[in-house]
Amino acid sequence: MQIDLSGKTALVTGSTSGIGFAIAKGLAEGGARVVVNGRRAESVATASDRLRQAVAGAEIVGVDADVTEEAGVARLQSEVPTVDVLVNNLGIFGAQPALEISDDDWRRYFETNVLSATRLIRSYLPGMIETGWGRVIDIASDSAIVIPAEMIHYGMSKTALLAVSRGFAKAAAGTGVTVNSVIAGPTHTGGVEDFVYELVDDDLPWEEAQREFMRLHRPQSLLQRLIEPEEIANLVTYLASPLASATTGAAVRVDGGYVDSIVP
Repeated sequence: MQIDLSGKTALVTGSTSGIGFAIAKGLAEGGARVVVNGRRAESVATASDRLRQAVAGAEIVGVDADVTEEAGVARLQSEVPTVDVLVNNLGIFGAQPALEISDDDWRRYFETNVLSATRLIRSYLPGMIETGWGRVIDIASDSAIVIPAEMIHYGMSKTALLAVSRGFAKAAAGTGVTVNSVIAGPTHTGGVEDFVYELVDDDLPWEEAQREFMRLHRPQSLLQRLIEPEEIANLVTYLASPLASATTGAAVRVDGGYVDSIVP
């Protein structure tokens, strides 16, 4: 299969590092003009330069805007009025005992992980529908289905994101625009390394710590290792392409077999 995204503009939120950066790179390799987004101008500029160096001839646009706020989304859309591919990757996570999650924490997780995506879809979906082609991809998590005891507020937000994706897919029915979510499994990023060391002995070397984390906290993983960001990006790049024209309203898994069910 050959993925051709030439002539398409793709926006990836939270794309200065980790999964978001890998997705941005995958889309750029497919020929898309990629909009890198983050909150800090310095990190956006650094990530944009890294992408230009990694992908010869890539057209990269950097926009620093906090998409958890209405003003940030408005600023982003003023810089990039329309997109063909929207990847809602921005998200936060962290361990916290269930009975200690405050109202403010619940709101922060919902606003960051769910409402930011909803705002962006509202902003960009009408243009896609008018054009008759577009892709919306929301990065969810295995935690949407297997709610982790150590971060139920995160699980809640990702479950809600699955509903958001399915609902907007119905709003775009028959228009040539697809809306899907990607259920990502435990993935190796800098933030996850910090999270792993919150739950296992922080004196362990990384490879041992990773194995201990998977053994104790994610034993149902069939992969039995953390997923690399590029493995998530491969699926997202496919879903963003014309090849995935018949996939919409779906929650597609790239979870290393973590979710113990045949369907999501």
